[in-house]
Amino acid sequence: MCYSLRSSRLGALARVFFYVIYMIMNHKNEQWVFYRDIEGQTTAPGVVRKVLAYCDAMMCVENAFDEGAVGALHKHPHTQITYVASGRFRFTIGGETREIGKGDTLCKQDGVTHGCVCLEKGVLVDFFTPMREDFV
Repeated sequence: MCYSLRSSRLGALARVFFYVIYMIMNHKNEQWVFYRDIEGQTTAPGVVRKVLAYCDAMMCVENAFDEGAVGALHKHPHTQITYVASGRFRFTIGGETREIGKGDTLCKQDGVTHGCVCLEKGVLVDFFTPMREDFV
């Protein structure tokens, strides 16, 4: 009896724990998403991603880069606009490479190969349409 009571309590605690994690990670369609509530996810050495507000049609994502960190060349079926909030980056989009910095924006059409190297610690804010389901 003691064992089943303990296992049912553990089961209830586990359900609460996973619910809290789900609520922190999944804020789809929320009108208000507070930065302090978003936990970052390391996606590559020196790169931390925070999925901010999103819905089916659009997603806002912050990527914080340490100097020297790499956003590997890749492509996806989403149009992506990137705003450079801080730092300096060497970006390649569709075979063309340029250096960019604070205040610059980039438009990457779906299916175009792109990636970057961080030259000076910084933050990129990405907007995707439609949302990146692989990020949640």
